[in-house]
Amino acid sequence: MRAAHGYTGEAKPHIVAQGDGWTVADVVCTCGPQDHPFEEQLSNHTIALVTAGSFQYRGGSGCELMLPGSFVLGNAGQYFECGHEHGFGDRCLAFWYTQEYFERLAADSGARSTHFSALRLPPRRDISGISARAEAALARAEAAATLPTKESSTAWEEISAELAGKVIGLANQISPKQSCATPSALARVTRALRAIESNPDGSLGLAALARRAGLSPYHFLRIFKQLTGLTPHQYILRCRLRESAARVAHEQARIGDIALDSGFGDVSNFNRAFHAEFGVSPRAFRSKL
Repeated sequence: MRAAHGYTGEAKPHIVAQGDGWTVADVVCTCGPQDHPFEEQLSNHTIALVTAGSFQYRGGSGCELMLPGSFVLGNAGQYFECGHEHGFGDRCLAFWYTQEYFERLAADSGARSTHFSALRLPPRRDISGISARAEAALARAEAAATLPTKESSTAWEEISAELAGKVIGLANQISPKQSCATPSALARVTRALRAIESNPDGSLGLAALARRAGLSPYHFLRIFKQLTGLTPHQYILRCRLRESAARVAHEQARIGDIALDSGFGDVSNFNRAFHAEFGVSPRAFRSKL
């Protein structure tokens, strides 16, 4: 709609919750190929979960393709650019931390440094649980459509603190990239990511995705894994499980109905995959929240 009328895209943050040293914001971006990237500067340490869309995130250590389930990493004072050369729009759940608060969380988690050397944390099993809890909390906040309560603010503070501790530890294990992928590779993988997002039941296989990308299955698999850190099958399964976990957490729907809606053939397969991803059964995941 914006492109049709010549409007400039923008990223608009909506504050979900905040406290002493931390803020959570739902950031919806409407930029697309018609919008030229421009340099921005982070005011606070940032960990942002991409919940929809894809974009290129560029910083001093290189650039990364951001996709649903991955985390944007940023240091206070860091300059960066976000590009949408190959697709329209994205949405992120951003966690912003002041220097003092972030240093305290890092010290409590046993980290030696509060500096992120990498730009991205890809979708990973060892952080899927907190990702699902964060998305479920956002869904509950949207459904309530009210100002944060003391109870919801406490829940967000717990998520913010736990997320920072996990991400700091995992990010220190990642080596930063020094160069960007070619525009052709980015375009092909972005098309595949958008196709997967439009087919939430996960019905697209490797051959179909490769055809959309205009590559052989072998070459598509190679560049997809290079840019996302996962194979297409791993990415699709992780997206389906993360979305189903968010539904398990904030909806009262039957587990079996959620399993079928998520593209699983039967509940037993869903339960096994869910337990492997999150370490607990769907019912236990729901009861813990």
